[in-house]
Amino acid sequence: MPAKIGLFGGSFDPIHGGHVEPVRAARAAVGLERVFFLPTAHPPHKSGRRFAPALARFAMVELALLQEDGMFVSTHELGPEPAYTVDTLEHFRGELPGADLHLILGSDSLAALPTWRRWRELPQLATLVVLTRPGSEPAVDPAKLPRELQAAHADGRLIAVEHTPVAVSATALRACLAAGEDPPAGSIHPLVLDYARKYRLYDETTAR
Repeated sequence: MPAKIGLFGGSFDPIHGGHVEPVRAARAAVGLERVFFLPTAHPPHKSGRRFAPALARFAMVELALLQEDGMFVSTHELGPEPAYTVDTLEHFRGELPGADLHLILGSDSLAALPTWRRWRELPQLATLVVLTRPGSEPAVDPAKLPRELQAAHADGRLIAVEHTPVAVSATALRACLAAGEDPPAGSIHPLVLDYARKYRLYDETTAR
């Protein structure tokens, strides 16, 4: 059988338990052999705010995943241009021609999917694995999906993975670190926290 490979993109600014725990659940539920986290240097759907440097966010993902079985970090979306998911999927189909690709998404990303570049092609390139998010409705409600995604759901190319939500957000963590406060216990890997503090990634006075 072809290897099941997961792809999980994001800004990871910073990476935290709300990123890692759901992917653990998805890996177990779907039987993914490997999951590649894809820190994105220039998120095309998150304009209007500044990010920690891309290589720093890559390093934090690496630190968070060092002891995670089957989870790796990829440099693919660290280039100078905005990274679009459809291009990333086409890249990995070329790099791993025999693999069964699974794109891991939050339910908020699923709702925004019709705004993404060439979004109708995504279920043809990978199975969409949709995660619940804190305070969200059920991950997949077929009645609320566009026709193309309803068809993908019916064909098993769009599936939901339920998990216990982790009530933490990168926005709250950035505010906490900027204020010099300790984040909630267990919300962020200790090595990631040490790294962010050492390089003052979220200090209000730090120029990025």
